[in-house]
Amino acid sequence: MLRLYSLNLNLNPMQLVCPECKNKVNLAIYPNLAKDQVIECDICGISLLVSSISGDKVEAEVVDEGK
Repeated sequence: MLRLYSLNLNLNPMQLVCPECKNKVNLAIYPNLAKDQVIECDICGISLLVSSISGDKVEAEVVDEGK
Protein backbone atom coordinates (compact mmCIF):
# COMPACT_ATOMS: atom_id res chain seq x y z
CA MET A 1 0.00 0.00 0.00
CA LEU A 2 1.35 3.41 -1.00
CA ARG A 3 0.87 6.26 1.46
CA LEU A 4 1.29 9.88 0.53
CA TYR A 5 2.20 12.46 3.11
CA SER A 6 2.04 16.21 2.85
CA LEU A 7 4.88 18.07 4.49
CA ASN A 8 4.54 21.63 5.66
CA LEU A 9 7.95 23.07 4.82
CA ASN A 10 7.17 26.50 6.20
CA LEU A 11 9.53 26.23 9.15
CA ASN A 12 9.09 29.87 10.15
CA PRO A 13 5.42 30.58 10.96
CA MET A 14 6.06 34.29 11.54
CA GLN A 15 4.35 36.62 9.09
CA LEU A 16 5.14 40.09 7.83
CA VAL A 17 3.44 42.18 5.16
CA CYS A 18 5.75 44.70 3.49
CA PRO A 19 4.53 48.23 4.29
CA GLU A 20 5.73 49.39 0.87
CA CYS A 21 4.39 46.81 -1.63
CA LYS A 22 1.81 45.05 0.64
CA ASN A 23 3.11 41.55 -0.23
CA LYS A 24 4.10 38.86 2.26
CA VAL A 25 7.80 38.90 3.07
CA ASN A 26 9.56 35.52 3.04
CA LEU A 27 10.85 35.24 6.61
CA ALA A 28 12.06 31.66 6.17
CA ILE A 29 15.44 33.03 5.09
CA TYR A 30 15.80 34.69 8.51
CA PRO A 31 15.78 31.76 10.97
CA ASN A 32 17.03 33.92 13.88
CA LEU A 33 14.93 37.00 13.24
CA ALA A 34 15.26 39.60 15.98
CA LYS A 35 13.98 43.08 16.83
CA ASP A 36 16.07 45.88 15.27
CA GLN A 37 17.32 43.56 12.51
CA VAL A 38 17.35 44.97 8.99
CA ILE A 39 15.78 42.63 6.42
CA GLU A 40 14.82 42.99 2.77
CA CYS A 41 11.48 42.49 1.06
CA ASP A 42 12.02 39.74 -1.49
CA ILE A 43 9.36 41.26 -3.78
CA CYS A 44 10.18 45.00 -3.97
CA GLY A 45 13.70 44.94 -2.48
CA ILE A 46 13.14 47.67 0.09
CA SER A 47 15.05 47.51 3.40
CA LEU A 48 12.90 47.00 6.48
CA LEU A 49 13.75 47.39 10.16
CA VAL A 50 12.01 44.85 12.41
CA SER A 51 10.27 46.96 15.06
CA SER A 52 8.48 44.21 16.99
CA ILE A 53 7.89 40.48 17.13
CA SER A 54 4.81 39.27 18.97
CA GLY A 55 4.03 35.58 18.65
CA ASP A 56 3.79 34.90 14.93
CA LYS A 57 3.29 38.56 13.93
CA VAL A 58 6.24 40.67 12.87
CA GLU A 59 6.05 44.43 12.36
CA ALA A 60 8.62 46.40 10.42
CA GLU A 61 9.15 49.90 9.09
CA VAL A 62 10.91 51.13 5.99
CA VAL A 63 14.55 52.02 6.60
CA ASP A 64 15.38 55.54 5.48
CA GLU A 65 18.20 54.97 3.03
CA GLY A 66 18.73 58.66 2.42
CA LYS A 67 17.42 58.57 -1.15
